Amino acid sequence: MGRFGTISYGVRTPIIKRGDDLVEIVTQSVLGALKENNLSLQDRDIIGVTEAVVGISQGNFATIDQIAKDVESHFKGKTVGLIFPIMSRNRFSLLLKGIAKGTKKLVIMLSYPSDEVGNPLISQEKLYESGINPYGKALTESQFRSAFGETKHLFTGVDYIEFYKELAGKDCEIIFGNKAEEILAYTPYVINADIHTRKQTKAHLLKCGAKKVVSLDELLTKSVDGSGYNEEFGLLGSNINTDDTVKLFPRNTRQFALNLQKKFKELTGKNVECLVYGDGAFKDPVGKIWELADPVVSPGFTDGLLGTPNEIKLKYISETKLANLSGKEASEEFKKIVRQKTGDSKENNRAALGTTPRQLTDLIGSLCDLTSGSGDKGTPVILIQNYFKNYAD
Repeated sequence: MGRFGTISYGVRTPIIKRGDDLVEIVTQSVLGALKENNLSLQDRDIIGVTEAVVGISQGNFATIDQIAKDVESHFKGKTVGLIFPIMSRNRFSLLLKGIAKGTKKLVIMLSYPSDEVGNPLISQEKLYESGINPYGKALTESQFRSAFGETKHLFTGVDYIEFYKELAGKDCEIIFGNKAEEILAYTPYVINADIHTRKQTKAHLLKCGAKKVVSLDELLTKSVDGSGYNEEFGLLGSNINTDDTVKLFPRNTRQFALNLQKKFKELTGKNVECLVYGDGAFKDPVGKIWELADPVVSPGFTDGLLGTPNEIKLKYISETKLANLSGKEASEEFKKIVRQKTGDSKENNRAALGTTPRQLTDLIGSLCDLTSGSGDKGTPVILIQNYFKNYAD
């Protein structure tokens, strides 16, 4: 029995720039790392590439002015309500500048006690103590300040109310609420900035009488004055690139993954799986922040990463079918059980209880994100080995 299970390696690459041949860079970086460490590529190894370098190599950027022009084309100088933005300098500050520049006036409605991904304006304890119903009538800024006082972010120390007001301009108004239709008391023209609930929010606003609703995934779906764009996700998944430009979520990621898979096959003869990954789907238990600010964990991947894991719970089997066995005898019996499991985890019934019934791409993309980090590790490529191997292999 092999002693190692899943192994995840961060792979360093050269600094990646606009126009670079990313397939070539990734393959040579992975193969070089394997050679340096006397390792070899295996069938069904997984190669993950962060969405950031895919977008950079594509030159998929947009300026504040290009965002503003697209917003203005939708709303023609109207007062616009911007609802449910996440509180993030990296993810939203430049989008807010562009949106504000493309409108006559902006009314921002922040959700509370936290935003969609868990960044807190106030603590749950403060909310309970106040007796305020967060799903009641929206609060004005003065009402919110009177009830809750200072609202600095737990980790960054930023007061996002003041920060967003400064970015959006002196005429900006900020209110606080969790019912989307509350914005309609201020304007019938709305941009809904929520990520994972955007379709429901838009449908609800239109049902409640909004004249026009545009979601973030409907802005920059095509090039504006030579900008980058994303047909499917628009501004979702973007983040700061420079002081006045954002990098958009990459395009054609499925094709990139297929091209990368093909290149590894040509160079090594091995059948690897490939994916482009963004934010992992996990939650910080201390700050309560849910990491997934991207619209999906993996926007593009090869066919072998479709589906969910098919596993049985070793702990459950060891205490039931292996209860009277130990040592080598228990190991051999468990291998036999694993080999005889059905191809569908649902058919394994109680033996699969407690395993992880999530999409493979969400699990693997999260592993990639945790391995690569978001700072200066310099490992935008991840090699994962043994992921699909089990106790019986």
